[in-house]
This record gives sequence, structure tokens and C-alpha cells, in this order.
Amino acid sequence: MTKKPNILLIYTGGTIGMIKDFDTGALRNFNFDELLNHIPELKLLDCNIKTTTFAEPIDSSNMDPKYWVEIASIIEENYESMDGFVVLHGSDTMSYTASALSFMLENLGKPVIFTGSQLPIGDLRTDAKENLITSIQIAALKEKGVSKIAEVCLYFEYKLYRANRTTKINAEHFEAFASLNYPDLVISGVNLVVNDKALYKPNRRKKLIVHKTLESNIMLVKMFPGMEEATLKHLFSYPDLKGLIIETYGTGNVTNVKWFLDLLKSVIKRGIPVVNITQCAGGSVNMGLYETSTDLKKIGIISGKDCTTEAALAKLMYLLGQNISATSFKTIFETSLRGEMS
Repeated sequence: MTKKPNILLIYTGGTIGMIKDFDTGALRNFNFDELLNHIPELKLLDCNIKTTTFAEPIDSSNMDPKYWVEIASIIEENYESMDGFVVLHGSDTMSYTASALSFMLENLGKPVIFTGSQLPIGDLRTDAKENLITSIQIAALKEKGVSKIAEVCLYFEYKLYRANRTTKINAEHFEAFASLNYPDLVISGVNLVVNDKALYKPNRRKKLIVHKTLESNIMLVKMFPGMEEATLKHLFSYPDLKGLIIETYGTGNVTNVKWFLDLLKSVIKRGIPVVNITQCAGGSVNMGLYETSTDLKKIGIISGKDCTTEAALAKLMYLLGQNISATSFKTIFETSLRGEMS
């Protein structure tokens, strides 16, 4: 008789576990045990479901690296006894957290699936039930005795994505997330259709390593026409700055006025890595394709290639926490570590 998979459900907060306060009309968290009472269908799943919850569930707008470490620690503590993990999380910052976990969990050989909902679980038209039930089903998938999925993923509205390729694109539709630079891993219809070619292939002989040191003294600056020299000079001169990401136009283009390039050079001279990612939801940075990005390439700006903003931020925090030498930092950042870039 085949042993049933053990799945750990980790509740951090978010709309999926909220009810409406009828006095104020605001949504508030409720007891996690009640969440399971709302979905009796979970008893029909062919797996053993265990649950744990943050001591104080949080709105995902309050998510920060200390909570990422908490999630990673829960997974680390239960890794040997569980076959898969489903993390319930607010959708607003889900792609940030899930991307961060993908870097923090090195040599991951089991599924960690993030999900949530646009409507509370108690709402008549909620998307929470389907998202949760299917996430658990996917986390329990096995092939030849090992987990079919072995990476950090995000499931929402009938699609499973590689987490560090996702971004939230809609605040109103059930189809809230997109992965524009990488194909879906699983599509949920009458059957679960798995895209085997797209799945991450881990080295299962290696032991899980959990990285808990993250550097959050970084800055993200979105380029826009009319940026002032004084403003950027003030921002870039922040003494404790450890990393800078610039969100550029198109394939990595920025203004090539002298003062702007001089400011970037001054940051790089301080040993601070500067990463170039595109503002476009899809596509990739290709420095040197146009004249306005040629200078960036010359001065040593790091190419974020087709990384999402969320993945680039998480990767920068992670790598800065690894004490990597300045000479090899650019090469490592421009290398795909967890399938986050093409």
C-alpha cells in the first residue's frame, strides 16, 4: 500500500484567511482552524494535511525579510517529515516572498507552493477553495516515489507558475498573476496537465541548504522622463547603500546625459552592484542593442536579463548576504541560479 503524502499548510495571512467585520466593513484575519472548516473537501484529498500558522497572521503589505526567514525556517524544520508545502499568503507581495524563498532554499527537492485568493474564503464567489485544493493536489504529486514538482511555485486561477518568474498584474480579476517570460508549469482543467519540459530539475543527491542572511539596504529606482540630478544624487549618496536596481526602458535603455552616467559610475566605484532590469512586464534587458544602453555596459552595470523586478530584488538581497567578492558578483548575478532568468 502506497503511503499517503504529507503536506504542510503554512498560513501567513492574507485575504484567503479573512472574514468581513460587519461593524466596520473591513476584512480581518480569523482563526486558522476555521479556515479548514470552510473547506470540508480537503478531507477527500489523498494526502495527510498538517497545518501551522504565524503567531500573528499579517497583511502581505507588511511582509518583509524577517518573515521570509520565518517561512524558510518552518520548511527547514519540517523538511524531512513532509512531502510538500503550501504557503498561504496575501497576493500583493506574494511574488516577492515566493521569489525570495526560491533563492533561500538551495537544493530544494520538494514542492513549495504559494497561493492565496482575491476574495475571502467565506465569500460566496470565492476563488480561495479552488486555489487551495489544487495547490495541495499539485504539492502531493509523485513520480517514481519522488515529488513531481521540486521548486518554489505560485498557483493562482488554474495555473501553476515558477514563482520567481511571476508578477501580480491585476488587483480585481481572479487571474491576478502572470509569467510572461516563462511557460506555465501546470494547467488545471478536467485533468492536471504538467509541462514536464518546463519543470526545474534539481540535483536530488544534494542536501537542502537554507540561507537566512539577506541584505535589505538596497534601492529600486524606476526611470522616468524628467528625473532631476539633485534628486538622484541625494538618493545614490545614501551611505549604507549596499545594492541598486534601476528599472529602465525597453531593452535596458536610459538617458545617456553625462551627469546620470557619472552618478552611476560613482555608485559602482564604491563597490556597490548596480543591476539593470526592464520596466516592461515581458522581454529582456539587452544592453548595447541601442546607443542609450551601450554606456551602461561599458561602466559595468549588471544585466538583469529577463528577471522580474521581484526576482531581481530577492536575488540581490540573497547574493549580498552571501559575502561574494566584487569581482565575481556580476558573473554570478547574470547566471541563472533557480531558473529565474533565461
